Amino acid sequence: MRGPKRDILVIVKDQYLSDQDIEQEVQYLNEMLRVTETHAEFCKAHELVNRNHITNRPGKILKAIRFTELQPFRFLINKN
Repeated sequence: MRGPKRDILVIVKDQYLSDQDIEQEVQYLNEMLRVTETHAEFCKAHELVNRNHITNRPGKILKAIRFTELQPFRFLINKN
């Protein structure tokens, strides 16, 4: 299975790690990010504000982010 196309910079304090150990760490990081980068997790962490209305509905959030830019007076707020 091919891994995702992303650049990860791993800074290791221990100079005695082998290339295999570093590759294993990168695989762990990719797995951790794969789990958290789902649409469901994105919708849990964001709210959509439309002028005077705030919604948590995943369908509306995903529909709003489908385009490069949000429509006027719509804002994504991260709950974190």
